[in-house]
Amino acid sequence: MPPVARIAVSTRPIFGPWGGGNQWLLQIARYLNFCGYEVIHDLRDEVDCIIIQHNGLTGAMSFGFDEIAAYKKAHPRVRVVHRINDNDIRKGTTAMDPFMARYNTLADYTVFISEWLRDHHASKWFDRARPQTCILNGADPSVFHPVGSPTWKKGTPFRFVTHHWADNLMKGFAEYAALDALIASGELPGVELWIIGRWPADIVWKSARTFPPCAGPALAGLLRQCHGYITASRWEPGGMHFIEGLQCGLPLLYHEDGGGICELGKKHGLGFREPSTSSGQALKDAVKTFIARYGEHRASVLAHPPSGDAMCIAYREIVQRVLAEG
Repeated sequence: MPPVARIAVSTRPIFGPWGGGNQWLLQIARYLNFCGYEVIHDLRDEVDCIIIQHNGLTGAMSFGFDEIAAYKKAHPRVRVVHRINDNDIRKGTTAMDPFMARYNTLADYTVFISEWLRDHHASKWFDRARPQTCILNGADPSVFHPVGSPTWKKGTPFRFVTHHWADNLMKGFAEYAALDALIASGELPGVELWIIGRWPADIVWKSARTFPPCAGPALAGLLRQCHGYITASRWEPGGMHFIEGLQCGLPLLYHEDGGGICELGKKHGLGFREPSTSSGQALKDAVKTFIARYGEHRASVLAHPPSGDAMCIAYREIVQRVLAEG
């Protein structure tokens, strides 16, 4: 049976611990193949749809702007969907926003991974009148799920966890170090912290239990041993780390400058803001309030978790629509 359509995605999958864009790619390629589409990662053969997916300014794409522009000229019927998943503010760069704007000139349809990210780019260059939607990230539900995760019981240790592939300070490491210090000093008795992945080399953890980068079932298994997920990452376009925590049944303690993180954080957790000049009191108070309200947050995330299933269905519907509209 011939494929429904052939889709070229501008990045290649990487198997192992990597960023959220790669986790999206692994899921969407597998799902589209299941639905009868053929997914490739080059433009050597004739394709019906191109999905532009970025790996950041330093990450390699399997084909870029010039190749897509040339292919569109030679094959006017090809449709282009642009997934916008990044910005400059989160890493203190200046080239990413113009990079996204340039690629978007090739797009017939644009998908942002959060409303916050769409609003960010709309304030700079994106025309909201163009065909577009927002699709939140979701993790693979066969791996990241709450089955087997413990419900915290009062009087037992409460375990927070966070995990990051990048060691950029903007991922919230100052706050994680502050929480680690509060635990080590005895100011938060009965609270534990697990750190998974990478972190700045100058951080020496005082009480936190640390784990090397991992992915898939190994990562999910660690997350399900915890009770709450903490992220202080700033101005995230959408992110995947906290999504994986939520899907494992962990409510979210998040920084109020988290960007796209806040869209799910407001539904399934508590926001905090720690002034740079404070003694850590705001973070300590937030932790105590979060634990006191754990039951309602846990019930919320179990009832309405983010979903890799829903994410994949939404992308497939967009591809189907642009191809049918011609």
